[in-house]
Amino acid sequence: MPVIELQGTAVEVDEDGFIMEPNIWSEELARALAKAEDVPELTPDHWKVINYLRDYYQQHGIAPMVRKLCKDTGFQLKYVYNLFPSGPAKGACKIAGLPKPTGCV
Repeated sequence: MPVIELQGTAVEVDEDGFIMEPNIWSEELARALAKAEDVPELTPDHWKVINYLRDYYQQHGIAPMVRKLCKDTGFQLKYVYNLFPSGPAKGACKIAGLPKPTGCV
């Protein structure tokens, strides 16, 4: 398995860069993952999406559908892609520390 380094600590990720142990997620890890996803800075809007994804996942055990994400955050899909260029599944879920989504996020 690939590994990313975070302040001297090795974090195991899958072949797509999703962390293998979601319970080790932290805001610091999110910032490191964001840089790997070409998101140099996490703004309040980034955190709104990240926190929404984390809360939804903790309540339901899956990532939300894209339509629900957009409806509940008030962000249009185009804006979500502006925030997370690799998309809500690959980028936002990865930065939020969720497992790799199996369906359409």
